[in-house]
Amino acid sequence: MNNKYAIQIFWSEEDEAFVAVCREFPGLSAFGETREEALRESQIALDLMIETYREKGISLPEPQSILLAA
Repeated sequence: MNNKYAIQIFWSEEDEAFVAVCREFPGLSAFGETREEALRESQIALDLMIETYREKGISLPEPQSILLAA
């Protein structure tokens, strides 16, 4: 599924893994031993979340913009 939501990936000392989250969907997170694995897993979770929202008639959140400092 193609979407326009940003995924943020960071290292978690507590989990000893990379964690991927999506700000528009609180509670959505995925883990991986590498950034790539966390990203793959988060895309699966995000696609399932979007599918669930659509099936239940829940409006999808608007994708947020990321502001970059100059």
